[in-house]
Amino acid sequence: MFVIGITGGTASGKTSLVNELKDQFKEKELCVISQDSYYHKTDHLTFEERSSINFDHPDSIDFELLVSHVKRLKKNLSIEQPIYKFKNHNRSKETRKIHPKKILIVEGILVFSYSELLELFDFKIFVDADADERLIRRIHRDVQERGRDLKEVTERYQSTLKPMHDTHIEPTKIYADFVISNNVKKPKTIEILTGLIGKKTTLTP
Repeated sequence: MFVIGITGGTASGKTSLVNELKDQFKEKELCVISQDSYYHKTDHLTFEERSSINFDHPDSIDFELLVSHVKRLKKNLSIEQPIYKFKNHNRSKETRKIHPKKILIVEGILVFSYSELLELFDFKIFVDADADERLIRRIHRDVQERGRDLKEVTERYQSTLKPMHDTHIEPTKIYADFVISNNVKKPKTIEILTGLIGKKTTLTP
């Protein structure tokens, strides 16, 4: 199994990149797990207490479970990936079965911040984007898709998103094997990237 780590700031375009890579490779060859599925359970907290959690800090992620799942997939074993509900700030009781495939993508804003997980990646990609552009995308996504209001999104950006990005995400760019600038669309980027992955995995996009 060839493991690819994809990170970058919030709303930098990680999900779009993952979807483009999925389009390039056959479904039977590639599987994806997201850091967002591995936020800690918050059953013991009230909704108000959950809402105040700093979800952009590494401590909010159950990295031990995430690492164990990546290792299990590398051993050609299936996993039961948690399902996280953003509107509730908590995991669902359901899980999603993920089967091992030739390529595994692990994506999320903090996946380069945990050394044991970082060591499991065979290829590391950082998606870079201008801070203002990321904020606009974040507002649109959280209001439209995650049931947040504008005040909540902007306050969270100022209080946690930006400081956490500067402290825990931006510095991890140095670990990347490939940096994508997502401010301007570059048609050749995916072609180059899939070519590199194809050479490393002997798979033909």
